Amino acid sequence: MNTDILKRIEASQLKNRPDVKVGDTVKLYMKIKEGNKERIQVFEGLVISLKGSGLGRNVTVRKMSSGVAVERIVPMHSPALEKIEIIQRGKVRKSKLYYVREKVGKRALKVSKIKDIYLTDEAAQPEVTEDVTETPAQ
Repeated sequence: MNTDILKRIEASQLKNRPDVKVGDTVKLYMKIKEGNKERIQVFEGLVISLKGSGLGRNVTVRKMSSGVAVERIVPMHSPALEKIEIIQRGKVRKSKLYYVREKVGKRALKVSKIKDIYLTDEAAQPEVTEDVTETPAQ
């Protein structure tokens, strides 16, 4: 099978996503379907793992909810993922933060050198500037 055809199909399916790294605190806006209604649910947590490449890229996000840890593995280019916002960027020295699973409380979300940042995959709206060059009417 010709790989050029597969690459072209994959390129059309790829979405413009921000550069998510391990150690980031992100908000995932997920489309949830309940019956015939559809809504957006926000899942905010720490990125502990990135796997795959291209269309098969997955991100593992961990959050604490009422003292219980919840992890979610989400494909980066899934149609169920509306958008991703990066809230904080943490500096880590490992590619997988699985050791965070044994931590409890505030230590479970501790990442060194946290820097506040805001990145999203929404398209930036260009500012509209009016060109006021009037020509005299004759």
